[in-house]
Parts: sequence; C-alpha cells; structure tokens
Amino acid sequence: MKDFSYITSSHPQFIEGLYQDFVKDPNSIDPELRKFFEGFDFAIGSKANGNGATTAAPGKNGTAVSAGTDIDWLREVRAYRMILGYRNKGHLLAKTNPIRPRKDRGANIELGFYGFSEADLDKEFHAGNLIGLGNTTLRNILNHLQQCYAGHVGIEFKYISDQKKVDWLTNEIEKKFLNPLSLEKRNASWKS
Repeated sequence: MKDFSYITSSHPQFIEGLYQDFVKDPNSIDPELRKFFEGFDFAIGSKANGNGATTAAPGKNGTAVSAGTDIDWLREVRAYRMILGYRNKGHLLAKTNPIRPRKDRGANIELGFYGFSEADLDKEFHAGNLIGLGNTTLRNILNHLQQCYAGHVGIEFKYISDQKKVDWLTNEIEKKFLNPLSLEKRNASWKS
C-alpha cells in the first residue's frame, strides 16, 4: 500500500503545487495522484451552472479546469486516501463469517484515521468521481466503499503488480459489482 501521509500532513499549497505539476505534465506525478487529479478535473469540468451549461474552461492537459473554484485540497486528498484505504484493507472488515463477527485486524480505515469526524459526513467531495459516484457526500462515499469492499464478500487484490489488471478490478468492483445480475445471467450461472 502506498503511503500518502506526506500529502495529508502537508500544507495545501504543496498539494496545489502538485496539481500545477500535473497540469504542466500529467506523467510527472505519481500515477495514483494523477488519477485523483484527473477525477478532480472531470468533476470540475462537468459542473454545470444554473442554465445547464458548463462553467469550465479547458486546461493545458486537455481536461477542464474551472476558474475561481476554491477547493480544499487537503480535505479532498483525505477522502482519496480513504478510498485507497478501503481498496487496500476493506477485506479485513468483510462480514464473511455468518457465525461470529470478524476479529479486529487493525484495518485503520475509520473516519478519524483520515482526519474526518461525523460532522464531515454530509459535506460534498469531488473524490466521489473516482468511484463512479460523481460529486457526493462523504457519507455516500463511505457507504459505497463499505458495500464494495467490506460487505459479505472480501476482495483482496492489491498484491497484483500489473496496473492494468488492478485498474480493471477496481473499476469492476466499484462501478459494476453492486449492480444486480439479469435473470438470464443468473439462470446461465445455474446451468454451468
């Protein structure tokens, strides 16, 4: 698991500097942070004004960047770290034993570990774009992550070194895993 604590303990201007590096050359920063900033740019670019038209202008790297947008980078990166935490350790909380609750395996993915409190649950975050939710509340992000990674199925895949496979699994888990199967697919699984 990558340790991004240097980001959350840094001054927001440092994060802004990383974002400026991303705008100049997306390949100059860590691939995970690049995904975060791409999701952030997508969220800002798809934000609509009252008439339904977007208020963003294209940035240097082809993504949209909104003028005058004041983003709390530290808060967004903390939400991003929480997403990474569930991807890496959510399986340690999965309810896979119907007889008794799981032992505490020290997953460290509670709100306080990322600098959040109950008061933050109803605040909106752009980080929701990274898991297919769009701009949404921390409560929705947390519920979605718990359903995907800490429900009745435990998914552990971060040991895989092929980034394309990890990206595919992440996409499947976060964007498709919770969708109900069609009747045809359910019947086909019984026949095989």
